[in-house]
Amino acid sequence: MEVIRTVLDPDLGMSIVDLGLIYNVKADGDTVQVEMTLTSPACPYGMVLVEAVKNALLKAEGVADVEVELVWDPPWSIARISPETRLDLGLDF
Repeated sequence: MEVIRTVLDPDLGMSIVDLGLIYNVKADGDTVQVEMTLTSPACPYGMVLVEAVKNALLKAEGVADVEVELVWDPPWSIARISPETRLDLGLDF
């Protein structure tokens, strides 16, 4: 997750991990499998974010392959955003 935390949403400039877009990360040998979502199926940055996740993980020591699956269930909501990021976005006072 810390490696993926470096991937930023292009519009907000915030980590996609802190925005709650990463649902699951699993390592199996030198392969990492990621389940992630987008804020909307129509997100124009979807493939850019998928490639950014792959590229970030492929730079990590011991990772030879990365599989990223876009999932839509459960649907993303602002409730998935970390408390710190919610404050940064002005969602909580």
